[in-house]
Amino acid sequence: MQRLAVLIALVTLTACQSAGAADQPNFVFLVSEDNTKHFVRLYNPTGAPMPNVEALAKHGLVFNHAFSNAPVCSTARTTLATSCYGPRIGTQYHRRDTNAPEPDGVRHWSALLRAAGYHTANRSKTDYNTIWANDFWHDSSRKATWRDREPGQPFFFMISLATTHEGTLHFNYNDMQSNPTQTDPDSVTLWPQHPDTPVFRYTYARYQDNHVKVDEQFGQVIRQLEEDGLLEDTFVFYFGDHGGVVAGSKGYAYEVGLHVPLVVRVPENYKHLVDADYGDRVDGFVSFVDFGPTLLHLAGVKPPRGIDGQPFLGKGIAMDEVNARDEAFGYADRFDEKYDLVRTYRKGNLKYMRSYQPFNIDGLFNQYRYRQMAFRQWRQMFEDGELSAVQSAFFKARAPEALYDLSVDPFETKNLADDPAYAEQLAEMRQGLRDWVKGMPDLSFYPEPVQVEQAMANPVRFGQSHKRDISKYVDIADLQLVPFGEAKRGIAAALASRDPWQRYWGLITCSAFGEEAEPFADRARELAANDPEPLVRTRAAEYLALIMAEPPQEVIAKALADADSRIEAVLILNTAALLHDVNGDTFTLTAPRQYSGDRWVSDRIKYVAP
Repeated sequence: MQRLAVLIALVTLTACQSAGAADQPNFVFLVSEDNTKHFVRLYNPTGAPMPNVEALAKHGLVFNHAFSNAPVCSTARTTLATSCYGPRIGTQYHRRDTNAPEPDGVRHWSALLRAAGYHTANRSKTDYNTIWANDFWHDSSRKATWRDREPGQPFFFMISLATTHEGTLHFNYNDMQSNPTQTDPDSVTLWPQHPDTPVFRYTYARYQDNHVKVDEQFGQVIRQLEEDGLLEDTFVFYFGDHGGVVAGSKGYAYEVGLHVPLVVRVPENYKHLVDADYGDRVDGFVSFVDFGPTLLHLAGVKPPRGIDGQPFLGKGIAMDEVNARDEAFGYADRFDEKYDLVRTYRKGNLKYMRSYQPFNIDGLFNQYRYRQMAFRQWRQMFEDGELSAVQSAFFKARAPEALYDLSVDPFETKNLADDPAYAEQLAEMRQGLRDWVKGMPDLSFYPEPVQVEQAMANPVRFGQSHKRDISKYVDIADLQLVPFGEAKRGIAAALASRDPWQRYWGLITCSAFGEEAEPFADRARELAANDPEPLVRTRAAEYLALIMAEPPQEVIAKALADADSRIEAVLILNTAALLHDVNGDTFTLTAPRQYSGDRWVSDRIKYVAP
C-alpha cells in the first residue's frame, strides 16, 4: 500500500508539472536592427508600411514610449539580456576591450527560462559585452527554431534581422542611379537636422524600403506559428534593437537613437494575463531593462535580484500603473574607436541630456559611421558653410546640459536649459540624472583603461567600493554647470589632487569652460609636461590646444608611446582625432609595437596624419 501511495503521488506530481508547463506561454522576439520608431507607419504617418507588424498591433498592444537604454548594438543587446544598466555592470562600451563577467546573482533571463523548462532558440545574433556560461540557448545559429523542442515544451525564440542594418546604407552614387527605390524619395519627410539633398532623400527612401522587406520576413515567422497551431499560445514582440540608422541616430543618445518601436501581440489563450484590450496603445515608459522581467513574470518565473528592470505585463500588473510610468534613462559611451560620455533622463515629454565632455562633437570622425554617403555629404556641407544652424549643430561643441520639450520639439533642436520658464524643471531633471549616475554608481567616470585594468573581475563590486570616488568625479564634472567664478575653487582643488582621476576631470571641466578657464593654463602646462598618467597629460594637451591654441603634438606622441594598453592608445588617439577635426591639427605618430596591428589604432593614426 505504501508503494502504491508513493506511485500515485509521483504520477500526480508529474501530471501537475506537465499541466504547469502547458500553462506557460511561448515567446517570440522579432528584432529589426538599427530601427527607430520614426520610420514605422504605426508611429509616423509618413513612415514605412509594415502590414505584418500592423496586424500584430491589432491583436495586441503598441507601446508609444519604448526605449533602448543605449543607441548601439552590443551595449543595447547586453542591456536587454541582463536587465541591468550597462554603466553599472561594466558593459557600456560598444565592442568592449574586455568583456564583463555576469553580475553576482544575475543570469541571462533566457537561461532562467531554460531552467524553468523552456526551449530557448536564437537566430542568431548575440553581440554581448559579457562573459556568460553558454547555457542560455539550446541553439543559437542561423538554423535555430522552436520546432526542435520536445513535444509540448514551451519555448522562447528570438530572431534578429539585419535587413535594416546600418551597413545596408553603405552605397555610392552608382548604386543610387542603378537601384531606384520603391519609396518615392520626394515623398519622405526629412528630419530638421538633415539637409534636403538627393542623397539624403534616397537614403531615407532606401531605408523605408528595407522596413517593408523586414516586415515580409517577419510575416514568414508569423505564418509558421500559425501553421504549427501556436500563435494563440505565443506572445510575439516586435521591436528595434536600438534607434537608427540614418546619419546622426545610431550611436547618439538622441530620441532617434533611443526611441524604438515596440508591438506586443497578445495570444487569445493568455489574454487574461494582460490588463488591456486588443488594439490599445500604451503610453507608459518601458525600457530594455524591463523586457526580461516581463517575460519571466509572464512565464511564472521569479526575476533575479540585482537587476534594474520591472515587468510591464502579466498577472497582477495593472495597465493604469504601467501608463503612469514616465521615466527612462539612456547612455552613450564609446562606439568603436569614437569616445563620448553622454547620459540622458526622460520624464514625460521633457528630456534632459548631460554631455560630460561637451567639446567631443557628435560629428567626430568614426570610420564605420562615415561609410554612409549621407554622413560624408553632411559633413562636407558643414565644412563648406552650406548648412543652417540646426543642421550644423551636429558638428559643433554641445552645451554641457540640454533640456528639450519633446511635445513641441521631437528632434531636440531647441535647448531650453537657459530659459527661465524652465528653471524649476531643469533643476529637477538635473538632480534626477545626478542621483541615477551616482546611485548606480556609473563606472564611466573612470577612464575605460582603468576599468579594464582594475574593475573587470567584478565591476559591480568595484563600483560599490569606489562609490565615494565616483561621486567626487561627478561633482568635479558638474562644476561645468555653474558659473566659472563659482567653479574655480573646485577646479583648482581637482587639478592639485593626488588622485589622477580628479586631475583628469578637472582638465575636462576646464575644456568645457573654454576661454573662461584660461587662469588654469599654467597648471595645465605643468600637468602636460610632468604628470605620471598619460591620460592626464593627454587631457592637459587637449585643453591647451582647444583653448590656448598651443601645439599638442609632442605631448600626444609621448602619451601614446607610454600607453599601457591598446584601449588606452585608442582613448589618447580620440583626442588627436578631435583636435584634427576641430582645430585642423595633424600628427605624425607611431603606434607602440604591441598595438601597431590594431585596426582602431592604425586607422586613427592614418586619419590624423599630415
